[in-house]
Amino acid sequence: MQRFIKLAKAMPDKRAAEGRKEDFDEIYGRYSATEAVEQSSRCSQCGVPFCQVHCPLHNNIPDWLKLTAEGRLQEAYEISQATNTFPEVCGRICPQDRLCEGNCVIEKGFESVSIGAVEKYITDSAWEQGWVTAPVVRSERAQSVGIIGGGPAGLAAADALRRKGYQVHIYDRYDRMGGLLIYGIPGFKLEKDVVERRTALLAEGGIQMHSNFEVGRDAMLSELREKHDALLVATGVYKPRELEAPGDTLPGIVPALNYLIASNRIGLGDPVPEFDSGVLNAKDKKVVVIGGGDTAMDCVRTAVRQGAASVKLLYRRNRVNMPGSQREVQNAEEEGVDFVWLTAPESFHGAGHVRSVKASEMHLGLPDATGRQVPTKLEGSEFILEADLVIKALGFDPEDVPAMFGAPELAVTRWGTLRVDHKTMMTNMEGVFAAGDIVRGASLVVWAIRDGRDAAESIHRYVQSKVSGLAAAAE
Repeated sequence: MQRFIKLAKAMPDKRAAEGRKEDFDEIYGRYSATEAVEQSSRCSQCGVPFCQVHCPLHNNIPDWLKLTAEGRLQEAYEISQATNTFPEVCGRICPQDRLCEGNCVIEKGFESVSIGAVEKYITDSAWEQGWVTAPVVRSERAQSVGIIGGGPAGLAAADALRRKGYQVHIYDRYDRMGGLLIYGIPGFKLEKDVVERRTALLAEGGIQMHSNFEVGRDAMLSELREKHDALLVATGVYKPRELEAPGDTLPGIVPALNYLIASNRIGLGDPVPEFDSGVLNAKDKKVVVIGGGDTAMDCVRTAVRQGAASVKLLYRRNRVNMPGSQREVQNAEEEGVDFVWLTAPESFHGAGHVRSVKASEMHLGLPDATGRQVPTKLEGSEFILEADLVIKALGFDPEDVPAMFGAPELAVTRWGTLRVDHKTMMTNMEGVFAAGDIVRGASLVVWAIRDGRDAAESIHRYVQSKVSGLAAAAE
């Protein structure tokens, strides 16, 4: 270990921009066994592993790096999966530059250890070797848990609860499990077979999956409460934030998630009439994406692959203050995306269809209460951008879950997220828990996984306390 002094950081090979723009395949290759050993050996094995501290899952990163460097790959996988339900996903899509790698002790002078790439190598090797197995249940329990939402939080909770022997049922309104892992994240970051093989394994382990099941239509929350000993709400947040600018209802202005879902469905072989008609297809269009997060990055890079005539991203702050991954920004720039920094839309124009965006230049002023500099419009700086397709990637808010579920008594915060006791993750309704984005707001997949695993532990304690109480009462 500690070879960072003599050995430079080397990422896996990345496909050339001209070639990768033609398809939706993942852009990064994989380490060879020798490369994985070498790059793992760069870890300094520091006394206080800040990589682990800044990982939401607190993955035992130094341990599995050391095991990989020693060639003990199966043990490395066992350590990796002990804290993470989806290490093959996190190795691909986590913003490591903001989390583990960004806090690596050797980052300042020697560049960080390539943690994400090693994690991907470990897990992909584990799948190939047959080390990844379905949840093993040593003793079946009679109690059942219903999970509303088959995204990362719901699936992580389901995995943990099934391993404890519970009868687990997942209800999801889409036709495939995976949530945003399937429909929101493009294939060039996360190929869909990576998600589908994991969900298939969970089903093999005895988790009952009910797709095309919408709570509020196929069953009310009250009915599911009667059916199960506990419920977990892990629906995520899907309501797009609006621009609220003149002309923002013109045809040709679409929400980011609608656009990404359409593209992913095409990749999965599904019929998508709105794509075929051109409404959600960027081919030969002048595309303007508004936003600065990872969803905006997904949109611009998808538009490039669909054959857009031009792709511009408008963001009201500068590159340093952009919330999205800097690695993704670099990838997008390589693929020809034009970033128009310090710019905000004023209005949208066109006769029956959007044709242009009127925008203004911005100036970053003093920091607000959050510490971020406040963007302010520069008077007289307006200019026009041509646009045939405008994609709104401004973030997501919660849907009205109490109304959807027929449970108006379900408490929410002033932001519309579900209100929970953060010690137990239980809502104000007895036996109904919540986790993931529907509690914390739009966030990272790795946080959803963490919340799902934590919720599973709380549900286990709750159900067992009920079982113990019933047993005591029977005596």
